[in-house]
Amino acid sequence: MIRISDLRVPAGSDMEHVRHKAAHLLRINEDDLLELNVLKRSRDARKKNNIVDVYSLSVSVCDEERTVKLVNRSNVSILREAVYSFPKRGKTGSGSRPVVTGFGPAGIFASLLLAHEGYRPVIYERGKRASERAEDVERFFRTGVLDKDSNVQFGEGGAGTFSDGKLSTGIKDREGRKRFILETLVRHGADESILTDQHPHIGTDRLREIIPSVRAEIEELGGEVHFGCVLEDVIISEGRITGIVVTGRGGGVIPCDALFLCPGHSARDTYRMLFEKGIAMEAKGFAIGIRAEHRRALIDGALHQEKASYKLTYHCDDGRGVYSFCMCPGGYVVNASSERGQLTVNGMSYSARDGENSNSAIVCTIYPDDYRGYGKDPLAGVRFQRALEKKAFEECDGAIPCQRFGDFKKGTLTESFTEVMPSCRGRYGMGNLREVLPGFVSDDIIEAMSDFGRKIKGYDSDDTVFAGVEARTSSPVRLLRDENMQSEGVQGLYPAGEGSGYAGGIMSAAIDGMKAAETYIRKYNRPVFI
Repeated sequence: MIRISDLRVPAGSDMEHVRHKAAHLLRINEDDLLELNVLKRSRDARKKNNIVDVYSLSVSVCDEERTVKLVNRSNVSILREAVYSFPKRGKTGSGSRPVVTGFGPAGIFASLLLAHEGYRPVIYERGKRASERAEDVERFFRTGVLDKDSNVQFGEGGAGTFSDGKLSTGIKDREGRKRFILETLVRHGADESILTDQHPHIGTDRLREIIPSVRAEIEELGGEVHFGCVLEDVIISEGRITGIVVTGRGGGVIPCDALFLCPGHSARDTYRMLFEKGIAMEAKGFAIGIRAEHRRALIDGALHQEKASYKLTYHCDDGRGVYSFCMCPGGYVVNASSERGQLTVNGMSYSARDGENSNSAIVCTIYPDDYRGYGKDPLAGVRFQRALEKKAFEECDGAIPCQRFGDFKKGTLTESFTEVMPSCRGRYGMGNLREVLPGFVSDDIIEAMSDFGRKIKGYDSDDTVFAGVEARTSSPVRLLRDENMQSEGVQGLYPAGEGSGYAGGIMSAAIDGMKAAETYIRKYNRPVFI
């Protein structure tokens, strides 16, 4: 196959036009194109007088090597697509079934690989099944009564199940893991468009159906999934893991010599337990800010695309970066709290992406030096997050604080909303987010919004609605691991995924979980089960 990248056609062109352009580029007749498949497609609306659709294609012709040589263009090459291969099992004996704690993306795909290779993993998830979890979340949105173990952060599928379901990642993938993940999700009910879209998206409503289907495959292959089980302790002897303690049905003291630790970025009690056990960890940088809401019609019109997505970045005068994160076309701002008396927000879209507003986190980078006032140990970032979330909760008595951007700039309370009305899941109120965020974060966001307004007309309108606080863009902690993906100083303990500090979204977390499982599989043979 031949790969054609960066093939540009007028926006809205049909596939006949794309086929004609591809044949012209290859200097062949259209009839000589034996096969043409779309690998990726996106829209480039940066030049308003020349909006184009951009394709990456795989095509088949009779003499591909000769065709590529004659064309002699950098965007035409022989396609060597990576196809994922399961790792070859090692020969070292394993004494017990591997254990996975956390059933978010990292835990799911680590478990899937282990199950496919016959290791029959045992999985413990602190939250509930997706169906029960959805009921708890809806009840929380409606009443404000929080279940601390079953919410937007905790439960089957992890935090991503109640987010936008975006599957984009900038990770280079020469081993085919990204394709394997996408094809797995399609097999379990996701739309095939995620295989070709530049910004693949599923939607929280579809994920609630897809993730249980993946779990069923793991169970059919001999895995066990236990819900409502919280990791309380890890048992370490002579520098290696020998067991864990979990609460809940099916829990207790569980012997194990391999633990895949896949917490979400909100597993603060787990961080505390691991710190007290002496597990190697460090504080890390992350980002905080707000959710910016605009009318979807404004964003779609500015970008000349329905359900348009954007990615904005700005380098501030003080050296910090401000950027958009987890953009949700036609979505909602959700109360994503997991601790009582504290409030954080996230964004969520359903598969239709047809809500009145589009929203995105607008966040500012912070570093461990920024929160030294909360301690010098690895948990200082957790305490900093909690302090922000406590302020956000108190600002509107537990409701999501919302504020017009015009009022945010002046530091005054919003009295009424005009052009943009908040689209929130969970109660919202009028608050002053300048009282919640650190001053330098507010100043940098204001500075960046002017730049964003030049890139997307109307983005920095005074009527833009801010909702906050967005405090959990990624983990504030990194669990240190060695070249074998095991915890430094503890053999058999495999920290993985977003909560362990090695990922920043569904895809990167799933890939990290796969890598951890692969490392284990290459070393150990399947245990003999009685």
